[in-house]
Amino acid sequence: MQASGQSGERMSRAEYIKTFKELAIAEMKRSGIPASITMAQACIESGDGNSRLAKKANNHFGIKCHNDWNGKEIHHDDDKKNECFRKYTSVYESFRDHSNYLLSKSRYEFLFELDPLDYKAWARGLKKAGYATDPSYAGALIGVIEEYKLYTLDQEVAGKQTKYRRPLPETGDVFEGRTLFERNRIQYIVAKNGDSFESLTAEFGKLPWELIRYNDLPANSRVDSSQVIYIQPKRNSAAPGYLTHTVKEGETMYTISQLYGIKLEKLYEKNGLTWQSELKPGTVLQLRKPLKTVKIDLGQPAGKDRPSIEGEEMYFEMDE
Repeated sequence: MQASGQSGERMSRAEYIKTFKELAIAEMKRSGIPASITMAQACIESGDGNSRLAKKANNHFGIKCHNDWNGKEIHHDDDKKNECFRKYTSVYESFRDHSNYLLSKSRYEFLFELDPLDYKAWARGLKKAGYATDPSYAGALIGVIEEYKLYTLDQEVAGKQTKYRRPLPETGDVFEGRTLFERNRIQYIVAKNGDSFESLTAEFGKLPWELIRYNDLPANSRVDSSQVIYIQPKRNSAAPGYLTHTVKEGETMYTISQLYGIKLEKLYEKNGLTWQSELKPGTVLQLRKPLKTVKIDLGQPAGKDRPSIEGEEMYFEMDE
């Protein structure tokens, strides 16, 4: 594999896929984004590695600079003349940044609720979220995936997992001497003695309110040693494969929301609970899909032949 992607010869699509498919597979294992989608996007966005952005900047996904980019830049005519695009030191860096880009933008969050083997839903979702302005973008992705059987890459990754259930990570990268962990595609740290929200805010370059809000805590909260502190927003649902949680003695809705990286409010909503609800050991909580409600038809309207029932409509909660 040529790490720089700057070969002087023009690559065919088959050669491009053969050369870089392992990067797409690695990113699926890390991020949950289907390898077929990553590879198809790379083919289209980079012209199979032959575009100017790919050759001069290792940018294989056409990602523009945006306000949050602090790396190197290259300027290129696109929707407008001389637009700013990201420049990478390697193709791997481009593939990794593509995954991180989708993970970090709220408009793509719904994609991670999809089946990782449903490449058609992912392709349509990317178009819906506005990744590309081309109205035929989803169809183009699906066409590449099916022509080159890229869905087999997804199956290769999924076959090594059990119902897509990934263990909660306990290892991660090191950032300025501090280990970063990842759970539910969200980065977090384990606090140490001397940490405070003020010091962590400064360390990670956050706004004063962000860490408090990310961790569903009241203002003026203190940081305890060994406390899990998310440095990115929690998600609306648990990771694929984590469908339910059975409450254990001593657990609270807050500790469970932190365990799975779910926003506390969303955990309450999924389970039809209020802030005042008592949480008992043995309760099965929904982590991805809300409890279903079934409307019972009571037949003829209330009258002298059928006494009224308070509310007229009855609902029963059903687990998945």
